[in-house]
Amino acid sequence: MNTKETYTISIYSENNIGLLNRISAIFLKRHINIESFSTSLSEIENVFRFIIVVNMDPDQIKKIILQIEKQVDVIRAFYHTDDETIFQESALYKVKSSSLFEERHIQNVIKKSHANIVTVSPEFFVIEKTGFRNETESLRRDLLEYGLLQFVRSGRISVTKSKMKISEILNTFNKK
Repeated sequence: MNTKETYTISIYSENNIGLLNRISAIFLKRHINIESFSTSLSEIENVFRFIIVVNMDPDQIKKIILQIEKQVDVIRAFYHTDDETIFQESALYKVKSSSLFEERHIQNVIKKSHANIVTVSPEFFVIEKTGFRNETESLRRDLLEYGLLQFVRSGRISVTKSKMKISEILNTFNKK
């Protein structure tokens, strides 16, 4: 029996309507939960990169990648383990301002977590923390007692430790 492992899937694609829906349907049909999702422009002009984090069997991941690459708008899809990538998440925490002024030890919590205060108003202040999921979650738990008003965390962003070679792949398409 295969054990599940965390994989980061990188999908390079055109930016066309409906692609996100088609990709998520691939996971839905196989009852695979998406742990994290983010998208942005890639290092290549007019090419977008989706980053999807999933927990699945090694045999399943290969099949998923083949299904994703069958999508017309997808240029190429890759998968990597956590050991093969450098990754981070970003989180914002909105906390009651009274905590900052009345509860001095909250400043130690912020400093200890290597977070930054990005804005302060009379009603609230906002903290930003970039790091691994367990770090952003730990700070969230620590801030609960100080009047955490809002919390949001981004999906994983990542780069691979090895060269992706996507530029070379695109150049071969352009030469045809």
